[in-house]
Amino acid sequence: QVQLVESGGGLVEAGGSLRLSCVASGNMFSAYTMGWYRQAPGKQRELVASITAGRNRNYADSVKGRFTISRDNAKNTVWLQMNSLKPEDTAVYYCNRNSIWGQGTQVTVSS
Repeated sequence: QVQLVESGGGLVEAGGSLRLSCVASGNMFSAYTMGWYRQAPGKQRELVASITAGRNRNYADSVKGRFTISRDNAKNTVWLQMNSLKPEDTAVYYCNRNSIWGQGTQVTVSS
């Protein structure tokens, strides 16, 4: 059973940065597209960024130019570097691979 474990969330002031990490158990990590999603209170879960096996990246318009997704297949890890954070980035951030979800990590941006 593959598990995804996120870390790196926290409380930060607007304009600050955070780096989220997601470590995946199991094999074949390199073969899968990995994604970061977020869900704010009262809102639907939305895709923030994804990275394919070939390292093609896709970003939500709201985070383009501020967030960067990357991966290290040797470490079974995907990261989300978040810069110039805004209060509207406040949400629980989830790591995803197909139908598998991590437990989520809270990101809170104060104004």
